[in-house]
Amino acid sequence: MAASYSLDDLRYFCTIVKLGSFKKASANLDMSLSTLSRRIRLLEQALQLTLLNRDAHRVTLTHTGELYYDRYRKLFDEAECIEQALCDEKDQPKGKIRICAPIYMGKHFLSDIFCDFLLQYPDIQLDLRFSNNLIDIEKEAIDIAFRVRNPAIDNWVIRELKLTHNVLCAHPDHDYQSITHPKQLEQHPKITCVGLVPWQLNNQQTSEEYSFNPNTHVRLEVDEIQMMKQAVESGVGISYVPDYIALPLIKAGMLKRILPDWQSKGQPFSMLYRDRKQIPYRVRLLIEHTLQHFTNM
Repeated sequence: MAASYSLDDLRYFCTIVKLGSFKKASANLDMSLSTLSRRIRLLEQALQLTLLNRDAHRVTLTHTGELYYDRYRKLFDEAECIEQALCDEKDQPKGKIRICAPIYMGKHFLSDIFCDFLLQYPDIQLDLRFSNNLIDIEKEAIDIAFRVRNPAIDNWVIRELKLTHNVLCAHPDHDYQSITHPKQLEQHPKITCVGLVPWQLNNQQTSEEYSFNPNTHVRLEVDEIQMMKQAVESGVGISYVPDYIALPLIKAGMLKRILPDWQSKGQPFSMLYRDRKQIPYRVRLLIEHTLQHFTNM
């Protein structure tokens, strides 16, 4: 049989006991004293129990009332804590943000942003997942994801932060003078990285496109860009290197660009977050902080 009273009635009962009087409870609940008295009377009638002893000066619990109060006050205290926590999450800069990003790109572009953000907001924690694997951002309850290229994900906003290109590089001592077209790379030692094969190249002068699949004379295959960078710097072979890594090294004379008219098409580095109006305040702060950083780059 369905109960003829509600949890609200039990909450009113607990409020009366906690505050010690019907008058104080009615003010706290923003309810008339007569309505509150009627609700408690109906609760006792539904339970067929007396929960409160009333006299002109005070309200006391019956033995049964003590049992009900001990049980239900814990429930309502917990509900109050949950409500406060949710309110804090919405309006205060506190709590945890879960983030995923590609390893090297995340370290290169995001590390300073995250550290600066944490210094500004001491009550926010970041849970960072740097990985080159494609993480299931829904399953892992990710708040913000950073990715190369723009994967379409239902109900997620994609904000492009930066366009990157891959360029061909080698050690300055490498014999590259005879290379005039990407197809001639076949006979030269090469370094490849998982996720960056094939080498998709576009000639900036002629608009010719060429897809080079390095499958011969591959000296080193890696799944991490830092190792690829180190191998190219050491003179192991030619590689297809993101420009944000290559250009400073080329400027410093540590690398030489091969076929400077050729590079990949622009690949967007983007930030993804859930498309929802009630986005937690802490997440919104990090989104705005990140966008501001890339705007000023």
